Amino acid sequence: MELRHLGAFVAVADEASFTRAASRLHIVQSAVSAAVRNLEKELAAVLFERTHHGVKLSEAGRALRPEARATLAAAAAAREAVEQVSGGLRGTVTLGVLQAMRVLSVPDVLASFRSQYPHVTVEIRYAGGSPGNAERVRDGRLDLAFVSLPTRRLPGLTVTPLVREPILLAVAASHRLRTRESVDLTELRDEVFVDFPPGWGVRDANDHAFAAAGVSREVTYEINDATTVLDLVRHGLAAGMIMASAVDGSPGIVLIPVRRHVPFYETSVAVPAGRRLGAAAAALLATIRRTAGTDDPGNPLSA
Repeated sequence: MELRHLGAFVAVADEASFTRAASRLHIVQSAVSAAVRNLEKELAAVLFERTHHGVKLSEAGRALRPEARATLAAAAAAREAVEQVSGGLRGTVTLGVLQAMRVLSVPDVLASFRSQYPHVTVEIRYAGGSPGNAERVRDGRLDLAFVSLPTRRLPGLTVTPLVREPILLAVAASHRLRTRESVDLTELRDEVFVDFPPGWGVRDANDHAFAAAGVSREVTYEINDATTVLDLVRHGLAAGMIMASAVDGSPGIVLIPVRRHVPFYETSVAVPAGRRLGAAAAALLATIRRTAGTDDPGNPLSA
Protein backbone atom coordinates (compact mmCIF):
# COMPACT_ATOMS: atom_id res chain seq x y z
CA MET A 1 0.00 0.00 0.00
CA GLU A 2 1.61 3.26 -1.11
CA LEU A 3 1.38 6.53 0.78
CA ARG A 4 0.59 8.44 -2.41
CA HIS A 5 -2.45 6.22 -2.95
CA LEU A 6 -3.65 6.91 0.58
CA GLY A 7 -3.01 10.62 0.07
CA ALA A 8 -5.13 10.64 -3.08
CA PHE A 9 -7.89 8.73 -1.32
CA VAL A 10 -7.97 11.20 1.60
CA ALA A 11 -7.99 14.18 -0.76
CA VAL A 12 -10.96 12.81 -2.70
CA ALA A 13 -12.76 11.97 0.56
CA ASP A 14 -12.24 15.51 1.86
CA GLU A 15 -13.17 17.29 -1.35
CA ALA A 16 -15.95 14.91 -2.48
CA SER A 17 -14.54 15.40 -5.96
CA PHE A 18 -11.72 13.92 -8.04
CA THR A 19 -11.27 17.26 -9.81
CA ARG A 20 -10.89 19.27 -6.60
CA ALA A 21 -8.65 16.58 -5.12
CA ALA A 22 -6.34 16.81 -8.15
CA SER A 23 -6.19 20.60 -7.78
CA ARG A 24 -5.37 20.25 -4.09
CA LEU A 25 -2.60 17.72 -4.79
CA HIS A 26 -1.30 19.65 -7.82
CA ILE A 27 -1.52 16.60 -10.08
CA VAL A 28 -3.73 15.67 -13.02
CA GLN A 29 -7.13 14.13 -12.34
CA SER A 30 -6.23 10.91 -14.15
CA ALA A 31 -3.41 10.33 -11.65
CA VAL A 32 -5.84 10.72 -8.73
CA SER A 33 -8.31 8.32 -10.35
CA ALA A 34 -5.55 5.79 -11.00
CA ALA A 35 -4.32 6.00 -7.41
CA VAL A 36 -7.80 5.36 -6.04
CA ARG A 37 -8.37 2.47 -8.48
CA ASN A 38 -5.09 0.86 -7.43
CA LEU A 39 -6.05 1.21 -3.78
CA GLU A 40 -9.49 -0.27 -4.38
CA LYS A 41 -7.90 -3.17 -6.28
CA GLU A 42 -5.40 -3.81 -3.49
CA LEU A 43 -8.11 -3.72 -0.81
CA ALA A 44 -10.69 -5.55 -2.95
CA ALA A 45 -13.26 -2.96 -1.97
CA VAL A 46 -15.13 -0.04 -3.52
CA LEU A 47 -14.15 3.10 -1.62
CA PHE A 48 -16.40 5.68 -3.28
CA GLU A 49 -19.94 5.75 -4.60
CA ARG A 50 -20.24 7.85 -7.76
CA THR A 51 -23.36 10.02 -8.03
CA HIS A 52 -24.62 12.84 -10.24
CA HIS A 53 -23.60 15.26 -7.48
CA GLY A 54 -20.03 13.96 -7.14
CA VAL A 55 -18.62 11.17 -5.03
CA LYS A 56 -19.20 10.04 -1.48
CA LEU A 57 -17.51 7.48 0.70
CA SER A 58 -18.77 3.93 0.70
CA GLU A 59 -18.98 1.97 3.94
CA ALA A 60 -15.47 0.63 3.24
CA GLY A 61 -14.25 4.14 2.49
CA ARG A 62 -15.62 5.46 5.77
CA ALA A 63 -13.80 2.69 7.61
CA LEU A 64 -10.55 3.43 5.79
CA ARG A 65 -10.48 7.23 6.14
CA PRO A 66 -9.39 7.52 9.82
CA GLU A 67 -6.80 4.78 9.35
CA ALA A 68 -5.47 6.44 6.20
CA ARG A 69 -5.15 9.76 8.02
CA ALA A 70 -3.33 8.08 10.89
CA THR A 71 -0.93 6.37 8.49
CA LEU A 72 -0.18 9.60 6.64
CA ALA A 73 0.30 11.46 9.94
CA ALA A 74 2.71 8.79 11.19
CA ALA A 75 4.71 9.00 7.97
CA ALA A 76 4.84 12.79 8.24
CA ALA A 77 5.97 12.54 11.86
CA ALA A 78 8.78 10.16 10.89
CA ARG A 79 9.91 12.51 8.14
CA GLU A 80 9.81 15.52 10.47
CA ALA A 81 11.86 13.69 13.11
CA VAL A 82 14.64 13.06 10.60
CA GLU A 83 14.48 16.62 9.23
CA GLN A 84 14.70 18.04 12.74
CA VAL A 85 17.97 16.20 13.31
CA SER A 86 19.45 16.81 9.89
CA GLY A 87 18.65 20.43 9.24
CA GLY A 88 15.90 21.97 11.32
CA LEU A 89 12.19 21.32 11.65
CA ARG A 90 10.12 21.55 8.47
CA GLY A 91 6.58 20.74 7.45
CA THR A 92 3.04 22.11 7.50
CA VAL A 93 0.63 22.41 10.42
CA THR A 94 -3.10 23.17 10.13
CA LEU A 95 -4.51 25.18 13.05
CA GLY A 96 -8.21 25.83 13.66
CA VAL A 97 -9.07 29.22 15.15
CA LEU A 98 -12.10 30.90 16.72
CA GLN A 99 -13.70 34.28 16.21
CA ALA A 100 -12.68 37.29 18.30
CA MET A 101 -9.73 35.67 20.12
CA ARG A 102 -8.14 38.66 21.83
CA VAL A 103 -6.96 37.50 25.26
CA LEU A 104 -4.70 35.00 23.52
CA SER A 105 -3.31 36.58 20.37
CA VAL A 106 -3.01 34.15 17.44
CA PRO A 107 -0.63 36.55 15.61
CA ASP A 108 1.62 36.59 18.71
CA VAL A 109 1.65 32.78 18.69
CA LEU A 110 2.47 32.65 14.98
CA ALA A 111 5.21 35.28 15.21
CA SER A 112 6.87 33.49 18.12
CA PHE A 113 6.60 30.15 16.32
CA ARG A 114 8.02 31.47 13.05
CA SER A 115 11.00 33.03 14.80
CA GLN A 116 11.93 29.62 16.18
CA TYR A 117 10.80 27.41 13.27
CA PRO A 118 11.09 29.48 10.08
CA HIS A 119 10.77 26.46 7.77
CA VAL A 120 7.40 25.30 9.13
CA THR A 121 4.24 26.58 7.43
CA VAL A 122 1.18 27.12 9.65
CA GLU A 123 -2.11 27.06 7.75
CA ILE A 124 -5.03 28.74 9.52
CA ARG A 125 -8.54 27.38 9.13
CA TYR A 126 -11.87 28.65 10.51
CA ALA A 127 -14.44 25.86 10.72
CA GLY A 128 -17.43 27.82 12.03
CA GLY A 129 -16.78 27.61 15.77
CA SER A 130 -15.78 25.10 18.39
CA PRO A 131 -17.95 22.17 17.23
CA GLY A 132 -16.49 22.34 13.72
CA ASN A 133 -12.95 22.68 15.02
CA ALA A 134 -13.38 19.70 17.34
CA GLU A 135 -14.78 17.51 14.56
CA ARG A 136 -11.97 18.43 12.16
CA VAL A 137 -9.26 17.67 14.73
CA ARG A 138 -10.95 14.37 15.48
CA ASP A 139 -11.07 13.27 11.84
CA GLY A 140 -7.62 14.62 10.97
CA ARG A 141 -8.48 17.62 8.82
CA LEU A 142 -6.86 19.86 11.47
CA ASP A 143 -3.72 19.03 13.43
CA LEU A 144 -4.85 21.07 16.43
CA ALA A 145 -7.42 23.77 17.12
CA PHE A 146 -8.70 26.30 19.62
CA VAL A 147 -12.05 25.31 21.13
CA SER A 148 -14.42 26.49 23.82
CA LEU A 149 -16.60 23.55 24.78
CA PRO A 150 -17.12 21.44 27.92
CA THR A 151 -14.67 18.53 27.93
CA ARG A 152 -17.57 16.07 28.17
CA ARG A 153 -18.47 17.10 24.63
CA LEU A 154 -15.01 16.42 23.26
CA PRO A 155 -14.55 12.63 23.09
CA GLY A 156 -11.48 11.51 21.17
CA LEU A 157 -9.58 14.71 21.95
CA THR A 158 -6.99 15.79 24.49
CA VAL A 159 -7.77 19.33 25.67
CA THR A 160 -5.45 21.84 27.36
CA PRO A 161 -7.22 24.83 29.01
CA LEU A 162 -5.50 28.11 28.13
CA VAL A 163 -7.52 31.16 29.20
CA ARG A 164 -10.61 31.55 31.41
CA GLU A 165 -12.63 34.77 31.28
CA PRO A 166 -15.80 35.84 33.12
CA ILE A 167 -18.73 36.71 30.88
CA LEU A 168 -20.37 40.07 31.58
CA LEU A 169 -23.73 41.65 30.80
CA ALA A 170 -23.37 44.02 27.84
CA VAL A 171 -25.97 46.79 27.40
CA ALA A 172 -26.33 50.03 25.48
CA ALA A 173 -25.24 53.31 27.09
CA SER A 174 -28.93 54.23 27.40
CA HIS A 175 -30.01 50.96 29.05
CA ARG A 176 -31.87 51.02 32.38
CA LEU A 177 -29.10 48.99 34.07
CA ARG A 178 -26.18 51.03 32.71
CA THR A 179 -25.22 52.53 36.11
CA ARG A 180 -25.32 49.28 38.07
CA GLU A 181 -22.09 47.97 39.62
CA SER A 182 -23.29 44.39 39.24
CA VAL A 183 -26.38 42.44 38.31
CA ASP A 184 -28.03 39.14 39.20
CA LEU A 185 -29.25 36.92 36.38
CA THR A 186 -32.70 36.79 37.99
CA GLU A 187 -33.06 40.50 37.18
CA LEU A 188 -32.82 39.77 33.47
CA ARG A 189 -35.94 37.67 32.95
CA ASP A 190 -37.62 40.28 30.77
CA GLU A 191 -34.58 41.24 28.68
CA VAL A 192 -34.37 40.59 24.97
CA PHE A 193 -31.00 38.96 24.25
CA VAL A 194 -28.62 38.55 21.36
CA ASP A 195 -26.29 35.57 21.55
CA PHE A 196 -24.28 33.15 19.46
CA PRO A 197 -25.95 29.97 18.10
CA PRO A 198 -26.38 26.89 20.32
CA GLY A 199 -23.21 24.80 20.38
CA TRP A 200 -20.88 27.80 20.54
CA GLY A 201 -18.77 28.16 23.68
CA VAL A 202 -20.18 31.53 24.81
CA ARG A 203 -23.77 30.42 24.23
CA ASP A 204 -23.26 27.15 26.10
CA ALA A 205 -21.74 28.95 29.09
CA ASN A 206 -24.57 31.50 29.13
CA ASP A 207 -27.32 28.89 28.81
CA HIS A 208 -25.81 26.86 31.63
CA ALA A 209 -25.56 29.92 33.92
CA PHE A 210 -29.15 31.05 33.31
CA ALA A 211 -30.41 27.49 33.85
CA ALA A 212 -28.48 27.30 37.14
CA ALA A 213 -30.10 30.59 38.19
CA GLY A 214 -33.55 29.27 37.29
CA VAL A 215 -34.06 31.95 34.64
CA SER A 216 -35.63 31.40 31.24
CA ARG A 217 -34.36 34.07 28.87
CA GLU A 218 -35.46 35.12 25.40
CA VAL A 219 -32.73 34.95 22.75
CA THR A 220 -34.35 36.85 19.90
CA TYR A 221 -31.21 37.28 17.82
CA GLU A 222 -28.89 34.33 17.15
CA ILE A 223 -25.79 35.67 15.38
CA ASN A 224 -22.55 33.91 14.41
CA ASP A 225 -20.54 37.13 14.14
CA ALA A 226 -19.17 39.02 17.17
CA THR A 227 -19.23 42.41 15.43
CA THR A 228 -22.96 42.13 14.68
CA VAL A 229 -23.65 41.01 18.26
CA LEU A 230 -22.00 44.20 19.55
CA ASP A 231 -23.82 46.37 17.01
CA LEU A 232 -27.20 45.05 18.17
CA VAL A 233 -26.28 45.78 21.78
CA ARG A 234 -24.95 49.25 20.92
CA HIS A 235 -28.21 50.19 19.18
CA GLY A 236 -30.24 49.09 22.20
CA LEU A 237 -31.98 46.28 20.32
CA ALA A 238 -30.86 43.60 22.77
CA ALA A 239 -28.67 42.86 25.75
CA GLY A 240 -25.69 40.55 25.38
CA MET A 241 -23.55 38.27 27.50
CA ILE A 242 -19.94 38.48 26.35
CA MET A 243 -16.32 38.77 27.53
CA ALA A 244 -14.60 42.12 28.08
CA SER A 245 -11.85 41.11 25.65
CA ALA A 246 -14.38 40.77 22.82
CA VAL A 247 -15.78 44.26 23.47
CA ASP A 248 -12.31 45.79 23.84
CA GLY A 249 -13.44 49.35 24.61
CA SER A 250 -16.06 49.45 21.87
CA PRO A 251 -17.97 52.76 22.28
CA GLY A 252 -21.62 52.86 23.27
CA ILE A 253 -21.52 49.61 25.24
CA VAL A 254 -21.52 49.25 29.04
CA LEU A 255 -20.27 46.06 30.69
CA ILE A 256 -21.75 45.00 34.03
CA PRO A 257 -20.35 42.12 36.14
CA VAL A 258 -22.64 39.24 37.14
CA ARG A 259 -22.91 38.58 40.89
CA ARG A 260 -24.00 34.94 41.11
CA HIS A 261 -23.96 32.04 38.67
CA VAL A 262 -21.19 33.79 36.74
CA PRO A 263 -20.69 32.23 33.30
CA PHE A 264 -17.09 31.73 32.20
CA TYR A 265 -15.65 31.43 28.72
CA GLU A 266 -12.72 29.03 28.62
CA THR A 267 -10.47 28.84 25.59
CA SER A 268 -8.60 25.56 25.17
CA VAL A 269 -6.44 23.89 22.55
CA ALA A 270 -7.47 20.44 21.34
CA VAL A 271 -5.35 17.70 19.79
CA PRO A 272 -6.34 14.16 18.79
CA ALA A 273 -6.27 11.72 21.69
CA GLY A 274 -5.45 8.61 19.69
CA ARG A 275 -3.05 9.99 17.13
CA ARG A 276 0.53 11.03 17.73
CA LEU A 277 1.26 14.64 16.83
CA GLY A 278 3.94 15.29 14.26
CA ALA A 279 7.02 17.18 15.39
CA ALA A 280 5.86 20.46 13.81
CA ALA A 281 2.38 20.25 15.37
CA ALA A 282 3.89 19.35 18.75
CA ALA A 283 6.19 22.37 18.50
CA LEU A 284 3.24 24.65 17.72
CA LEU A 285 1.31 23.22 20.68
CA ALA A 286 4.28 23.99 22.94
CA THR A 287 4.41 27.55 21.59
CA ILE A 288 0.67 28.04 22.24
CA ARG A 289 1.03 26.79 25.81
CA ARG A 290 4.06 28.97 26.40
CA THR A 291 2.32 32.07 25.02
CA ALA A 292 -0.76 31.40 27.18
CA GLY A 293 1.42 30.72 30.24
CA THR A 294 0.01 27.25 30.82
CA ASP A 295 3.51 25.80 31.10
CA ASP A 296 4.01 28.10 34.12
CA PRO A 297 3.48 26.16 37.40
CA GLY A 298 2.04 29.36 38.92
CA ASN A 299 -0.79 29.50 36.38
CA PRO A 300 -4.00 27.91 37.75
CA LEU A 301 -4.80 26.53 34.29
CA SER A 302 -1.43 24.76 33.98
CA ALA A 303 -1.67 21.03 33.36
